[in-house]
Parts: sequence; structure tokens; C-alpha cells
Amino acid sequence: MIRPLDKPALTGVTGLDDVLGGGLERRRLFLLEGNPGTGKTTISIQFLSAGAQAGERTLYITLSETEEELRAGATSHGLDMAGIEVFELVPPEVLLDEDQQQSLLYSSDLELGETTKRIFEAFERVRPDRIVLDSLSEIRLLAQSSLRYRRQILALKHYFAKRGATVLMLDDLTTDINDKTVHSVAHGVIRLEETSPEYGADRRRLRVIKYRARRYRGGYHDFSILTGGVRVFPRLVSAEHKTQFARDVVKSHSSQLDALLGGGIERGSSVLVLGPAGTGKSLLGLTFIEGAISRGETAGLFVFDEEVGLLFDRAKKLGIDLQAMVDRGKLFVEQVDAAELSPGEFAERVRHCVEKHGARTVIIDSLNGYQAAMPHEQALVLHIHELLQYLNRQGATTFLTVAQHGLVGDMKTPVDVTYLADTVILLRYFEAIGRVRRAISVVKKRTGEHEDTIREYRIGGRGVTLGEPLVNFQGVLRGVPTLISEGPEPMRAGQA
Repeated sequence: MIRPLDKPALTGVTGLDDVLGGGLERRRLFLLEGNPGTGKTTISIQFLSAGAQAGERTLYITLSETEEELRAGATSHGLDMAGIEVFELVPPEVLLDEDQQQSLLYSSDLELGETTKRIFEAFERVRPDRIVLDSLSEIRLLAQSSLRYRRQILALKHYFAKRGATVLMLDDLTTDINDKTVHSVAHGVIRLEETSPEYGADRRRLRVIKYRARRYRGGYHDFSILTGGVRVFPRLVSAEHKTQFARDVVKSHSSQLDALLGGGIERGSSVLVLGPAGTGKSLLGLTFIEGAISRGETAGLFVFDEEVGLLFDRAKKLGIDLQAMVDRGKLFVEQVDAAELSPGEFAERVRHCVEKHGARTVIIDSLNGYQAAMPHEQALVLHIHELLQYLNRQGATTFLTVAQHGLVGDMKTPVDVTYLADTVILLRYFEAIGRVRRAISVVKKRTGEHEDTIREYRIGGRGVTLGEPLVNFQGVLRGVPTLISEGPEPMRAGQA
């Protein structure tokens, strides 16, 4: 029988235990480092709170903050410090109170040995299973030399280990950022980072630099500090998520569109809809949502560029009642603020929609907004690749819209992901007989045959209506076609 204290110490931070491969190993020393404001204290309180809730004894030793400041900060984040013992080293004016002299000290007025002695006394009094030491910068300053500092950390490590405590030491990197003394001593090292984009909220991410004898999730992982504490969004690895499903054909709510696609879209594949602004990319995706819900399935819609209320009104005028679908619990719509959301958090929301709500059709509108959420990310294509692979392996059919730059003539795409998608649908404006018209074609489909024609289409009260192939025009995709022969007339306004 495995006793509770023989199991890994869970951190209490959503997502972090997944990154760590199950939590922190008992009776070991771990280092949590990062610049001020990156969330070290918040994670530490969550770590101790998780232990207190499990019936363990916990101790927070603070060399930089008072207990009042610590508890006030925890309250502001919605954290409960019940069951957490706090030992503080405070300013010298408190030493004037004779009743406090034996328990409250000011670290900068003490020699290193005396400071360590007081830490040991606090430990012997509480005998904690989990302990946090905040922060190592104070000890490094008192040690004055690298050799003495290393010996002091080793002494603390052996002392706590012999008494069965799991230790989390914090380092705010304010004294010597290049000092890696604790890296070699610690059993595991977690680094927190914060970046400030030119516009939008700060972005935070963490990385496990080291964890002896444990398989952990490497690389960077986005995280946020929210009410209730820190939440980590583990980097998505599509290979870890695979389910069995039937690769049947998914149809839209338009028989004409399905015919152009060779019967429909294979389930578990991805579709990229390319075209300039106003060509109907969003509406094209909504026809597949309508088809999915009519089959009794669930769908998810992530909107980056358009206000959801306006989208609902516009869709209703075209015969698609999105609000009714939401009210029935069949459609989950989320407005995504690109300036506030990290790529990791967005991937987590998509996973939640698929795994918790069972969405089988997912629309991301648009990739331009997704790119805006990560303007400084060099690995945008890798993010999209992992997300599409994950959705495909979950049996979800994914639709990505991309707004191309320009209206007619040569078009430019902000990021080329055509090779990632299984199907590519191209929308174009073209001018003919004094009118601006729209053309649609399928230029790629990995999973089967499709029409190689270019068809005109209209958007009206019945949604998307396709016309006959434009066999009498040459150069439609360039935007200014030439009439080469007599053929079917272009669609009239009444046909929409």
C-alpha cells in the first residue's frame, strides 16, 4: 500500500503537474526562479495550500515580505492560506517589542549562521512536510562568496532531506543572474519568464530546465496569473492524443458545395478557406456548422476578427440561426481577444471544446487573428501544425479561414499553411459585364476527388448558392477575366 507521503507532492497548480510528469518528488529540493512579478510567490502558496488540504504540515519562510503582505497578496489572488504556517524576518523596529524578539528578526542585520539557525528553529517547531524558502537572494547577499553560498545551500538541502521535507526555494534573480550554484544542487529547476509585447497584456511562460530521474514535458509552456492562482497551459503534443473514429464524409448544408467538393469533407481532416475580405469565408464555414448540427453533432466556433453579436445578426439574415444552436447546447461560440490570449491558452480552449463538449466540427475564424495573438512567435506554423494534428486525431473536422491581402489580381497570404491543410478552398472576386462577382474553386483535396471547375457563387437569403462552371471565361482567378466563348450566363441577382 502506497502511503500519501510516498506519492509525488502535487503542486496544486492546474497544468503544472502535467508538465512535471506528476508533481514534485518527495524529500527533494526544487528551485523556482524568475524575475520579480513572474508568479513565484503565487505558485508557492498554491503548492503549500495543496499540501495543507491533503493534511500535511506546511511552512512558508519569508526573508523579504512580512506575513501581512504575504496573506494580503494571497487574498487578492483568491488563494486560501489556511493551514500554512508563516515564519518571517522583519524590520528592526519590531525588535523593540520584547515579546517579539525571539521569533521575529531582520535578515540583513544577522550573520548568515544566525539566519540559518533561526530557519532551523522554525522548522523544528513546525516539522513541515512541505516548506518554501523565499528568497535565495537574501542568503546569497549574506554569504558574500560563491563558495560559502554553495556550502550553505548544501547544508539546508541535507538538513531538510534528512527530515523528510519537500523543499521549494525561490530565487528572484536580482543579485547574480549568472550564478548557477543552486542549479547543480537542486533536484529540479523551474524557470518563469515574462515578456511585454508592444501591445496587449504581458505574456508569461515557464520551462523545466532540469528534473533528475523524471520524464517531464520539455519546452516552453504558457501560463497566466488569474483569480484563484496560476494556471499553466502545457504545450500541445498531438501525438499524445489519438482516438479511434470512422472517417466518414461530412456534408455541408449546401448540396451544390458538397458536389464541388466531390461529395463532402472527410471527417478528421482540415480545410483552409482562402480569400480576400468580404468573399464569404465565415459563411462558408457556417454552412458546415449547420450541416453538423442538423446531424445531431456538436460544433465549436472561435471568432477572432468579428464581434459575435454582429456575426449572429448577419448569419440570421442569411438563414442561419446561430443563437438557436447555442440555446440547444449544440454550438459553443467563443470570442477570442488576440491581444489578451497566448497561443497555449487558445490551444487549451480548443481542447476543452473538443474533449468536454464533444465538438466534431471546429471553425477558427480567422488565422489572421491567430497570428495577431502571437506576433513575436517564430513558430506559428508549428503551433498550427500541432493544433490541426490534434483535432484531426480527435476526429474533429477543422475549418481555418485566412484573409488574403488585396481584392483582385495577385493575392498575398500572411502565412502560408496551404501545405498543412488537407483541403484548400479558394474564393476570388472577379469583374464581368460591369459587375463585381465571386468565384469559388477547390484547388487541393488529399482525401479524394473534387471538381476542378471554377464556379460563380452568390450570398443571399438562402446562404451560399453556386452557379454553373465558368467555362466561357479565362483568367477568373486573376480577377479580370476575358470572354473566350459563348457559354452559360453569369448568375443573376435573383438566383441568390
